[in-house]
Amino acid sequence: MNFQPLGKRVLVSRLDEESVTSTGIIIPDNAKEKPSRGEVVAVSSEVSDVACGNTVVFGKYAGNEISLEGKKYLVLNVEDIFGIIK
Repeated sequence: MNFQPLGKRVLVSRLDEESVTSTGIIIPDNAKEKPSRGEVVAVSSEVSDVACGNTVVFGKYAGNEISLEGKKYLVLNVEDIFGIIK
């Protein structure tokens, strides 16, 4: 994939949330919330805090969704990222 974010933006692939609760209840797809964490796929040259491969947490309604090569991604401003999961 050849996508380079501009400005202070990153390209993120959402990570799926658990579909079973800790008590064993299965959550159907239509009842799940949008995942609020993902893996950074591409980083603008203006961004130094986040790197490709980092798992990040962001706001539920942050960013803009785009489709590249049949897969959905999220373009986020760095300010919309709350932190990195280590």
